[in-house]
Amino acid sequence: MSLQEKILGGLYGQALGDAWGMPAYFDPYQTWEAYGGWIDKFLPAPDDHPVHAGLPAGRITDDSEQAFSLAQQFIRDGGVTLEGAVKAIITWYDRVGGETSPYVGPSTRRGVQALKRGEDPHTTGLWGDTNGAPMRISPVGLLHPGDPLGAVRDAVTVCTPTHNTNVAISGAAAVAAAIAVAMTENATLDAVVSAGMMGAELGRQHGRRWLGPSVARRIEMGVHIARGSGDAFTRLVEIYDVVGASLSVPETLGAAFGVLVMAEGDPRQTAIYAANLSGDADTVGAIACAIAGAYRGFDAFDPALVAVLDADPVFAEYGVREIAEGVHKLASARLARQE
Repeated sequence: MSLQEKILGGLYGQALGDAWGMPAYFDPYQTWEAYGGWIDKFLPAPDDHPVHAGLPAGRITDDSEQAFSLAQQFIRDGGVTLEGAVKAIITWYDRVGGETSPYVGPSTRRGVQALKRGEDPHTTGLWGDTNGAPMRISPVGLLHPGDPLGAVRDAVTVCTPTHNTNVAISGAAAVAAAIAVAMTENATLDAVVSAGMMGAELGRQHGRRWLGPSVARRIEMGVHIARGSGDAFTRLVEIYDVVGASLSVPETLGAAFGVLVMAEGDPRQTAIYAANLSGDADTVGAIACAIAGAYRGFDAFDPALVAVLDADPVFAEYGVREIAEGVHKLASARLARQE
């Protein structure tokens, strides 16, 4: 499988899980009852959805938009820099009317407002503890095929302006490291999970010390439940009740790795499980499917699902295939330097 295919898979996976989870409610039973069973296709958000009401089927949210904005800036800059991370997040924030948009998370809003006041980006993220850091970090992993330690270093940089706490960085580093290993030719799902846990532990050593459980242990919990007994919905409910699926970083990461393992790394099935898990389903789905896409590659995606994403005007504005080409050039150059 080519590097290009894995990069494209990671980017489309990010969008797939995001858009698939977008119409889910906050509770798995509520989601199950509302849709009469599994969310097994792209659906519009219901009119009474507390966050996404009015969004059409196949619409990505802030999770993917921020990831794509970061990737575009990395390509312009020739790599990851603190200044580039600041520029990318502010560009996205202004693009969506961040001051009034309901889709801006609390840590990102606080950090961007401080950045716009001219404050030091090394301090503007010291209160950022929510899951905005891991939800948008996938391009960092894609830039570091086979190099989880490099992915962790760049994840720390990208988190700094808005999520400079050890819990947020731990979550972002887990995703970046997992994707870096998923990009390797003979990657196994166990190796991807182990890389995520390693990244979480390394990331936890950075940023302002913050309250919260271990991201690595929550990943371990999520995977244990995923591989346990009971039917799929029963295990999803257990992940929801025991691991959690809120804006908390440890909960998000534990749930994301749990649904990834339940689906055995298949992007579509991962999206189905993330959506029906509910809670912050679009974020869980974006993270888990970005990893799954990098692991299985673009050929694992049903062309009909790709066509739905390509037809969405918000997704189309970002030129994801062009982003994939740019990321591929940077990742290939990085690999050439390592040889």
